[in-house]
Amino acid sequence: MSNTDSPIPAGQPLWHGRFGDGPSDELLAFTVSLSYDQRLAMDDIAGSRAHVAMLGSVGLLTSDEVSSVQTALNTVESELAGGVFVFAPTDEDIHTAVERRVTEIAGDAGAKLHTGRSRNDQVATDLRLWVKRESKAVARRITALQEALLSRAESAGGAYLPGYTHLQRAQPVLLSHHLLAHVWALGRDVERWLSTYASADVSPLGAGALAGSSLPIDPDFTAGALGFSKRFENSLDAVSDRDFVAEALFAATLLQVHLSRLGEEIVLWASEEFGFVRLPDAYSTGSSMLPQ
Repeated sequence: MSNTDSPIPAGQPLWHGRFGDGPSDELLAFTVSLSYDQRLAMDDIAGSRAHVAMLGSVGLLTSDEVSSVQTALNTVESELAGGVFVFAPTDEDIHTAVERRVTEIAGDAGAKLHTGRSRNDQVATDLRLWVKRESKAVARRITALQEALLSRAESAGGAYLPGYTHLQRAQPVLLSHHLLAHVWALGRDVERWLSTYASADVSPLGAGALAGSSLPIDPDFTAGALGFSKRFENSLDAVSDRDFVAEALFAATLLQVHLSRLGEEIVLWASEEFGFVRLPDAYSTGSSMLPQ
């Protein structure tokens, strides 16, 4: 779809212009991604806000059009947050749904929302915003767990417990030393999540489908408006790689390994054979048949 195509009628796919027939129900059922990309809704709206502001700053939209579209985006945000947003059968993804609703509200001005933008750089932007936010959120929660373990280690004083290899008693170790082993492992998890944040902190908005746009758009404007530390250097790289997602998946996987190790240790220590800890009822479950 070129940057000069006429506005897409409300309720039609974004790529409607060159097609004579609408998509079949089978095709829509296969390609619709709303079931999982709805979680990008607020990031999609944030990206659209920045994009519309940029279009106004370079003169591609009038101030009235910018105001109209921004107001419509606010309405869509409220509808989504309130759970009253109504999705249409032709909404292939969250981008289509938001733009369709903005056009319903703002009319012709809303139909200009996609000017100079492709869903390729749009979804890449949404995903980077989401990974940035979630990376920091996970890092904060890991830090809170570290602080809890550190506090417990400090209160343990000079308490010793057996250190085991192959579940055989091997050497005595301080309880605090044992707990701090988890603190250090979790610290590396924090570093990995912050590294993931840094990898995602590059704005792809303005890269278009793969080679940018012939319109006088300003990627630096949108990068700054969205809180990215920098914008892309190569448009094809910006929209064709999801390495930052792979980094997030690895960070999440290794974090789960560390959390599973801590959790399994608690299970072991709470057993009758070890008896090192006793969990409060509020944090325990039971069996419908067995006595534990």
